[in-house]
Amino acid sequence: MAHSEHILVQAANGVKTITLNRPEKRNALNPELIEGLISALEEAASCDCHAVILTGAGTAFCAGLDIEYLGASQSHTAAQHRRDAETIAGMLRMLYEFPKPLIAAVNGPAIGTGMSLATVPAFTLATPWARFALNEVRMGFIPAVDASFLLRQIGEKRTRELLLTGRMLKAQEALQMGLVTEVVPAEELMQSAHSLARTLQHNSPQAMQALKQLLDRYARRELDEEIEEAIQVNAQQRSTADFEEGVRAFLERRKAEWPSLKGKA
Repeated sequence: MAHSEHILVQAANGVKTITLNRPEKRNALNPELIEGLISALEEAASCDCHAVILTGAGTAFCAGLDIEYLGASQSHTAAQHRRDAETIAGMLRMLYEFPKPLIAAVNGPAIGTGMSLATVPAFTLATPWARFALNEVRMGFIPAVDASFLLRQIGEKRTRELLLTGRMLKAQEALQMGLVTEVVPAEELMQSAHSLARTLQHNSPQAMQALKQLLDRYARRELDEEIEEAIQVNAQQRSTADFEEGVRAFLERRKAEWPSLKGKA
């Protein structure tokens, strides 16, 4: 069934599948899609399904934040920038603390915040053609909120390298780093996700939820502090000249001329 214009929700055999549905924009995140995803997750958390699968329509999983929306947001106030950052943080926190088994079925590129949508859930299945990158520095932006989750998954050294270079990871390298649970053939992706969901159905739902809550509590105090600081940094960066130039250069398909470099040898 259709949940909203940009989100599709289907339920079968105790599994709810949430599909990001902006294939013409490679499922880039705009306010409407984010709102629809949060609403679908809230609904799935309280329904009687035992597992949830998150995937993307078309050839991409998620291209990250919609660059056209980011361009338009440059006229926003500091308070609006903060609200945007809080919304992204809340969405990722919801994925991290989701009370039921959450399986990301990554059917294609997962870039920027899209990489976090793909790797923050408890399980990540990816096709060999899936690609992952937190490449915000190339547009004068900072994946501040994403960094907190990435640090917990792959450690500080690798996090620094990935965030500072913004380089692309192939599925197999992401698997070796621990960001991906399993790489499966593209034609078997959804079948594998449902098979995993059926396997988890044999476990006690109460025990799995209690275990997730325990693991979440281990990280909660640090996450609370880190994400609050990340929200501030995220909002501040949106007001910088480098961010403005980075977005403009991306939209104009040219190399950025960073204002922060001007006057420096």
